[in-house]
Amino acid sequence: MLLTFLYKFARHEYVGISAAWDRTEPLTESTSLVAKIGLYHLCEEFGHMRLFQEILRTFHLDPVEWVPLGKWMSRMYRLFPMFPEAMLAPPAFVSELMGLTVYQHIDGVLDDILADEPEARERVRALLREVMTDELAHVGQRRNFLGPLGLRAAHLMVESMYRAFFRDIPETRLLFNVEQMVRDGKAFDYGTIAPEMLEKSWVPSYCKVSS
Repeated sequence: MLLTFLYKFARHEYVGISAAWDRTEPLTESTSLVAKIGLYHLCEEFGHMRLFQEILRTFHLDPVEWVPLGKWMSRMYRLFPMFPEAMLAPPAFVSELMGLTVYQHIDGVLDDILADEPEARERVRALLREVMTDELAHVGQRRNFLGPLGLRAAHLMVESMYRAFFRDIPETRLLFNVEQMVRDGKAFDYGTIAPEMLEKSWVPSYCKVSS
């Protein structure tokens, strides 16, 4: 069930970043720094697919095929990148935050679900934390360009976006506490992230606690 959930979640990510990539302008000398950061960000997201594939391979699921999403969901992902940046920024931030929330909750159930498979558990955890390190930086990058109005809009979107997304993956309610996931998204704090992960990732300076 956990692997089914992870597969479905990764499939959503793949369709979403592919749609964003198709709308991305080619990199040129005149490309703005913000656009370059966004492009690098997308490249890292594609790198996550290799890590998800490696997790599945750990359980001898090498031949898994990434089946397309349904017509309605595929159309939504194609339309999403067409919105102006001001409209796109808050939901994009929430989607990154939701990814980080999911990875934290997966990490939290690995000890129980893979109690009899310690080697597989540690391999999956190591791969998952590679993804989380990137996702943490993406949350910070998105947050950096939101502004107060965008941040307020994003906060209002958390619950509805989380619930709508998880409704499309029925395994979520069998594996995790969706209410807790929503609460975690609303109350996200860098203090919940392991120090060793913060050292490897990027966090906006104004979100760091002064020592």
